[in-house]
Amino acid sequence: MAVINSYEAVIVVSLKLGEEAVNETVKKFKELIEKNATVENVDEWGKRRLAYPINKETDAYYVLFDFKSEPEFPAELDRITKITDGVLRSMIIKKEA
Repeated sequence: MAVINSYEAVIVVSLKLGEEAVNETVKKFKELIEKNATVENVDEWGKRRLAYPINKETDAYYVLFDFKSEPEFPAELDRITKITDGVLRSMIIKKEA
């Protein structure tokens, strides 16, 4: 029987891409998570000021995903966020049951 864990992922997307590209990036990750996990909630925080500049940017678009999946998927999601253009930062944490 497969082990299912709860996770939270925050993805910070660059606003330099333009509004349409930001929406496409968010949609891409939403579809990726839906395909590999059970999405519990998608909370788009929208444009926020960064705590410190990243690549000379001071604002970015934040999205929080709550999902349940097998333990292998978060590593793959993390790999994809690292190679996706426009993703400034991402963090995936396992929630305690």
